[in-house]
Amino acid sequence: MKARSKTEMAKLRRLEARSQQIRERLGICGPGEVIYQAPQSRWSENDVVVEANGLGGAKMLIVEGNYPIDYSIKSQRLFETEDGACEAADKIASRHA
Repeated sequence: MKARSKTEMAKLRRLEARSQQIRERLGICGPGEVIYQAPQSRWSENDVVVEANGLGGAKMLIVEGNYPIDYSIKSQRLFETEDGACEAADKIASRHA
């Protein structure tokens, strides 16, 4: 690895650590972190999943298959807040329970 690349990587590690500290202080999750997952209904092969975007928002997915390994996305919706996405996901999962 070039000297400049090592310097840039060290800078990236510092920035990542700082961003994680800020997320902890704000009470939000990191990018791609799964913050909710439940079956869409008792007999369904679909799951309702919420993934944080790392900036306080999240996306809610209806997935079919073996999430997160082998699955297909049936629908996706973006939310400005993690809580909003989790509430919507919970309504979908509990509506079909």
